[in-house]
Amino acid sequence: MTTGTEPTERLRRWRLVLGGEQADGTGCALSGREAGMDGALAALYGKGDRPQTGRERAAGLGASAPSVARWLGDIRTYFPSSVVQIMQRDAIDRLGLSALLLEPEMLEAVETDVHLVGTLLSLNKAMPETTKETARAVVRKVVDDLEKRLATRTRATLTGALDRSARVTRPRHHDIDWNRTIAANLKHYLPEHRTVVPERLIGYGRAARSVKKEVILCIDQSGSMAASVVYASVFGAVLASMRSISTRLVVFDTVVVDLTDQLDDPVDVLFGTQLGGGTDINRALAHCQAHLTRPAETVVVLISDLYEGGIRDEMLKRVAAMKASGVQFVTLLALSDEGAPAYDREHAAALAALGAPAFACTPDLFPEVMAAALEKRPLPIPETA
Repeated sequence: MTTGTEPTERLRRWRLVLGGEQADGTGCALSGREAGMDGALAALYGKGDRPQTGRERAAGLGASAPSVARWLGDIRTYFPSSVVQIMQRDAIDRLGLSALLLEPEMLEAVETDVHLVGTLLSLNKAMPETTKETARAVVRKVVDDLEKRLATRTRATLTGALDRSARVTRPRHHDIDWNRTIAANLKHYLPEHRTVVPERLIGYGRAARSVKKEVILCIDQSGSMAASVVYASVFGAVLASMRSISTRLVVFDTVVVDLTDQLDDPVDVLFGTQLGGGTDINRALAHCQAHLTRPAETVVVLISDLYEGGIRDEMLKRVAAMKASGVQFVTLLALSDEGAPAYDREHAAALAALGAPAFACTPDLFPEVMAAALEKRPLPIPETA
């Protein structure tokens, strides 16, 4: 049975959704906390330049830092962190608030996330000295949170892959891969004893301290790839911390920048990028190709939406040549939680024909993708790719 308060609650929720214009049909007034929520929503999702009457949802944020700072405080009061991050992103996109992020007091008021870091990096060159330290602190917080979330699982997954990629034929007892050993010796099953007599042991040697594999991360730093640049920089630092993997990190637009010497601090890597500009994948891959020392033990990861501004045929020839030399080539359209962006489907199809299918990868899936590449087995491509 419906109580008398439930319809009113439902009307209030519809009133918040519809914005209180005369045509919303609810006839419901808001007060207290709900009125505050409505005001915060009105400031961002109002009617813009259309005429306003009464308290319609068209308040706007104006252009002053104090009003924006108050609004940022309000939304953090009324909404959960995940919603705050979306509203901040919408405010930057819809109301052009990027310039206000150059003020330290504004940065201290925002909710930090990957997308905010991307925005700050795009403003890096215009950022005054008074803001840079605050901006670095914001980026540091996001990077530290990502490392806590991703580092342990990545190291564990890739260490296992390195161990398995070093299989030996005369393993010590604790290095025997029992599943593969049993599968290889099923023909030696003795029914009367109900057991398998293994004539050939299969195992894997533990990864030694010397470098076993080489990884080159080649990252498109055009504006649409901001979140991917952030995640790739964090993963690059994690990979660089593993003794058995030699890691190189390259970012590119129409210019190629090698940031390998900064991999011990992903914040330095991020502030070494320049989001925006054109794209020359061919030039970036030429740089990677020139640094191949052990192709058969190397994984090259290209992270790009594949909108090539360079020489398309040369790009494809480089990929084909690297694969022919034994390189494991991985093409990621994005490394983020948002799925595949707009991308060049013709180039994606051409790469797939070369055995390097392009797909979007979440940060949680990336360790599994890298493990498969290190072991030279099929990549775990998502079904939606």
